[in-house]
Amino acid sequence: MSKGLAPLLIAQFLSAFADNAILFTVIAMVMQSTQLPSWYVPALQSVFLISFVILGPWVGGIADRFVKSRLLLVANLIKACGAGLLFFHVEPLLAYCIVGLGAALYSPAKYGVLPELTAENQLIKANSWIEGSTILAILTGMVVGARVADYSVSLALLGVLFLFISSAFLTLLIPSKPGRPSPEGSRLLLFIKETRYFMAHPRSRFALLSASMFWGAAASVRVILVAWAPLVLMLHSASEIASLTLFLAIGIIIGSALTPWLIPMHHLRKTRFAAYAMGALIFSLAFSQQILLSQGLLLLMGCAGGLFIVPINATLQSLGQHSIGSGNAVAMQNFFQNLAMLIGVGLYTLAASMTISPITALMVLGGFLVIATGILSLNLPAADKMGHHQA
Repeated sequence: MSKGLAPLLIAQFLSAFADNAILFTVIAMVMQSTQLPSWYVPALQSVFLISFVILGPWVGGIADRFVKSRLLLVANLIKACGAGLLFFHVEPLLAYCIVGLGAALYSPAKYGVLPELTAENQLIKANSWIEGSTILAILTGMVVGARVADYSVSLALLGVLFLFISSAFLTLLIPSKPGRPSPEGSRLLLFIKETRYFMAHPRSRFALLSASMFWGAAASVRVILVAWAPLVLMLHSASEIASLTLFLAIGIIIGSALTPWLIPMHHLRKTRFAAYAMGALIFSLAFSQQILLSQGLLLLMGCAGGLFIVPINATLQSLGQHSIGSGNAVAMQNFFQNLAMLIGVGLYTLAASMTISPITALMVLGGFLVIATGILSLNLPAADKMGHHQA
């Protein structure tokens, strides 16, 4: 492990822990309220994602222009401001949107700093560490956050504030490297040009769109579970639903850990089998009516998801480092994947308002994932023999 990777991993763990603790704290607020409507949870997810979509064309350039470790500090403090607003009973949709603003700035700096801290032949392994620590944080953050929030929302929010601030100060230990000069001209036009460049080559196009599809499906599953678990498994508290989602997180940790051995970065085409498995497992979950079977399906779903997303993240970082900048590449990825998440959550919110069953939603989502993966894989080379300049 390189010198700067350890503090990055710890800072990332604390920040991701707080991200998920605050989400389930807000979910607990909604479930405990008698005034907030049922569509409020997907609406919360939507305002968070809107921040990523709106800021997408700009945050990549910011991440590449400035020292990434300092941006991580600023982003954590912005997220802490959002948590503080929740503590003082400001409208949750507004407060959680500010948390999303911090997260939108944090992500390209976090992934963009990896190629600066790690040799290229270790990038898959570094991504495996980051993904594993992030999912471990998600796993513990959502369970602890939900349990503490069921006991006291105020106590949960104070804990989240402490974690965001601790993560901010830890980023000061990450080695600082100067940014690259920002190109002249409209940032929006440059973003469109960079997107066209990535979309013009099969390998980068597959990685970008597949990452978007994965996170769109993952966000949809998490929102659907909030409605599906009480209907099918009779789980009614935030902590019970968080405990169920825990198995999905454990699976992603396992899949992420296995990735360096099963899917090297130069065999990107193999990831499609993990995506097919993930789609089939989402479809199968619709027919599960027992907690034990559901936990097993979510565990396997997570394993497939980890095997799918880790090589794709590493590929995008490597391609970006040798072309448009790793921060720009990650910001582009964030724009597309959060747009996909926003569309997925939005479509489910619409479906829920039309009283479409969450069981039907799972079946449609699983089938879509399999079909979309097949379409995206059509022009992908059997082996990655192209140079970096070809993306």
